Amino acid sequence: MELTGSRIIAADRATVWAHLNSADTLRACIPGCEELTGSPADGFAAVVKQKVGPVKATFKGAVTLADVTPPESYRIVGEGKGGVAGFAKGSAAVQLVDLPEGTELRYSVDAAVGGKLAQLGNRVVGGFARKMADEFFDRFQSVVQGDGTTP
Repeated sequence: MELTGSRIIAADRATVWAHLNSADTLRACIPGCEELTGSPADGFAAVVKQKVGPVKATFKGAVTLADVTPPESYRIVGEGKGGVAGFAKGSAAVQLVDLPEGTELRYSVDAAVGGKLAQLGNRVVGGFARKMADEFFDRFQSVVQGDGTTP
């Protein structure tokens, strides 16, 4: 499954880049994230609880950064295992572009699921993936812009 999108964030590129590499910001923005530790250099370990259709699971996984070109772009690669619920894995290419009104964050995600999650079908899983991406970027934009909303 593939997702693409972009957001215009009212902040300079260096600020957006710093937040993209901050465990604290990512922890606050990832829906259902209970734990996120690590660093951009060494990778992150995460624990995320989610419900996809009728399937509830706690996913434990690892995230690494590749093709890093500060402060312009990187590829984030991750895989999580949710026990009997199955697994999710994928990557996202993230690119930052300067604009007069701030920074445009462009993303292209390629993801796959297996196990019980795959049995739910593309419509359910695809809708869930889009909802998660929208929620993450809504929260990320709020945190970076410092508009006072709590993720």
